[in-house]
Amino acid sequence: MYNFFVDENAVTKDGFIISGGDFNHIKNALRMKEGDNLLVSVGGASHLCTIVQFDGDFVKLKTVMENYNDTALPIEIYLFQGMPKSDKLETVIQKAVELGAGVVVPVEMARSIVKIEEKKKKSKQERWQAIAESAAKQSKRNLVPEIYGATSFNKALDVIKDLDLLLVPYECKNGMQDTKDALACIKKGMRVGIFIGPEGGFEESEIARLTDAGGKVISLGKRILRTETASICALSMCMLHAEMNLSE
Repeated sequence: MYNFFVDENAVTKDGFIISGGDFNHIKNALRMKEGDNLLVSVGGASHLCTIVQFDGDFVKLKTVMENYNDTALPIEIYLFQGMPKSDKLETVIQKAVELGAGVVVPVEMARSIVKIEEKKKKSKQERWQAIAESAAKQSKRNLVPEIYGATSFNKALDVIKDLDLLLVPYECKNGMQDTKDALACIKKGMRVGIFIGPEGGFEESEIARLTDAGGKVISLGKRILRTETASICALSMCMLHAEMNLSE
């Protein structure tokens, strides 16, 4: 079932009105008809709706069931991704949204190969946000996760201050006991950060600053993972822990 995100301006007494690009997608790309059902997400909740009328440049929907599908994790995950090269960040954002991340922060780190020019940061952030929205529609998320623009390491540390727990996967960490202990610390309603290094890995000074900020250094296993694989692995571990142990 197709899912669309709207704001409060689209809400009517008994449903929603969708216009603009989503209207064109519904009518011309998907060729949906009156009587077809779809999901509409607004304010963190998804509602089952049926199409009642196409009228000019908008479509009228009637709500069939409120709060139809709650796909939110019982925790909020912040992914801090060391800036990777080429289009790897786009893949990371897409998979992070599918796995339940609520916020993705691309971080410019000491060993990041890619450095985004200041004048291009806004357009890059807009593209990343669009990728997140597309992934949120596909995975039936209730909210579109927030994607930061390219962020300095110092500013990322400021964001970390508001978290309840920070996990730092590090290739120099041996053994899985600390990983088990860290996952066991995750409780319902917590804001959990995952900090992933870029292709070149962390500098020791960065690890020191993250641990000083309360970060727990963990292992993702005996193998050396690519940065995009490490993100998916760490997110999957947190998602599975939350789904299996914290969901009602």
